[in-house]
Amino acid sequence: MTENECERVFALLSEYLDEELPSATCADLKRHLAGCPPCIRFVESLQRSIRLCGQLGHCHDLPPLDPEAMAGLRAAYEKMLARRHGP
Repeated sequence: MTENECERVFALLSEYLDEELPSATCADLKRHLAGCPPCIRFVESLQRSIRLCGQLGHCHDLPPLDPEAMAGLRAAYEKMLARRHGP
């Protein structure tokens, strides 16, 4: 698996989990997930988080994440991918 494929999964993950992707795109992501343990673990972790949040009841709307925080999260994700796909 390439880092670009993992980044694509990350970018489309919300729509994938909400079943909002075209069937061809969904099939591409499923194919990738079938052979990429780091992405599988990431998706499973996110699904667990979603289930746990659902058990908490109503959540108040949060303000949007500021661009700097989003950039930090993306950098951390890319660093994690680099470690797992490293030399």
